[in-house]
Amino acid sequence: MSEQQTAEATPGTPQPATVDPRLLVREKGFSGYFGEFARRIRGGELGSLPVIIGLIVIAVVFQLKNSSFLSADSLANIGVYTSGLGIMAVGIVFVLLLGEIDLSVGSVAGVGAAVWAVLSVTHGVNDWLAVLIAVAAGAVIGVLHGFFFAKIGVPAFVVTLAGFLGWSGLQIWLMGKEGSINTPSGSLVENLTGYYFEDKAAAYGLALIAVLGYAGSLLLEGRRRRTAALPYRPFSEILLRTGVVAVIAFAVAYVLNEPSGARGLPLALVLFLAVLVIADFVVRRTGYGRQIFAVGGNAEAARRAGINVNRVRITVFAISGMLAAFGGLFIASLSGGATKNLGSGNTLMNVIAAAVIGGTSLFGGRGKIWSALLGMLVIQSIQQGLNLLGMASEIQYMITGAVLLAAVVIDSLSRRTQKTAGRT
Repeated sequence: MSEQQTAEATPGTPQPATVDPRLLVREKGFSGYFGEFARRIRGGELGSLPVIIGLIVIAVVFQLKNSSFLSADSLANIGVYTSGLGIMAVGIVFVLLLGEIDLSVGSVAGVGAAVWAVLSVTHGVNDWLAVLIAVAAGAVIGVLHGFFFAKIGVPAFVVTLAGFLGWSGLQIWLMGKEGSINTPSGSLVENLTGYYFEDKAAAYGLALIAVLGYAGSLLLEGRRRRTAALPYRPFSEILLRTGVVAVIAFAVAYVLNEPSGARGLPLALVLFLAVLVIADFVVRRTGYGRQIFAVGGNAEAARRAGINVNRVRITVFAISGMLAAFGGLFIASLSGGATKNLGSGNTLMNVIAAAVIGGTSLFGGRGKIWSALLGMLVIQSIQQGLNLLGMASEIQYMITGAVLLAAVVIDSLSRRTQKTAGRT
């Protein structure tokens, strides 16, 4: 019998402590980080890596095919057209974190736009008040969905599918016989996608705020984890991450400020980023956000831990409805008004696809708010690139569908790898 076997067989013999490999990160510094990164990849924790690589490939391919792809006008179009659907995708991320789905977001977006148009344009209600009422109407619709799902026990798929049909009817009824209401010139809704900050300081200032905010969040997170004796990112990694974000942010700001290019920083992009930051803070930094992950991971375990599961579910659907209505106002701004068909077509497909492509799991309990941004950038970049190349819309649908399937396949394989590695 070997010495090791003797030690294991002898009761009371001290055994060497098992060291969590993640704890070696802070001891080995930057090299330890790369070791941890490789270990996570082997364990199936891919995070946002596939979509980031995909964005790089998309940018390189389309830029080689058409040098206008990364121009100021092109980037501004991507930012503006991403914003409305991206805000709706944030709401879908909340729902997907529960392991559920919301099929009504397109119809709710149409109702939100219709409510605003009827109040503001037809009845002369104050523009700001009409917008608030429209967004509140979306939240109320979400509460109704959540109530039937959480309290009555109707599957979310069925509830929101019924909502998809029912709210479409309400939208058509609200629009009346004419079927469309044009957006008044200079109105609040028109400015959602039509206003640009022409001062160069706006774009550079936003880039600086983004970089400082990102660096500050990394440093704050590292200090908290260090205090709790948990693995944390080495300072060299924080510098590298911040440097990469700074290069990207200031490069985009520079392009948007080109004299011969776009009109500056789009207001739509600023509002979208604001929604992302607020939602990300709620999900990652509040007890409510942790409850969402807990319910999405295991609802019964969350209930036994004292979490009000019904409240979480109802409020999540309320958030989805609210953001859907808000996104509908952006769509109305882009299309020049509210119509009976606003929110139909491929709106629902693009919103759900954005959340999934960005890295949010369809199986619940895993994902990030920033998935909405990454996913929408992928979808809109593909559409923008194909438009520049003169490709037909059916080609765009096929490619977007293929990308969505690839994202779901990667998610499934990732989960299987994590189970194999014992990291469910």
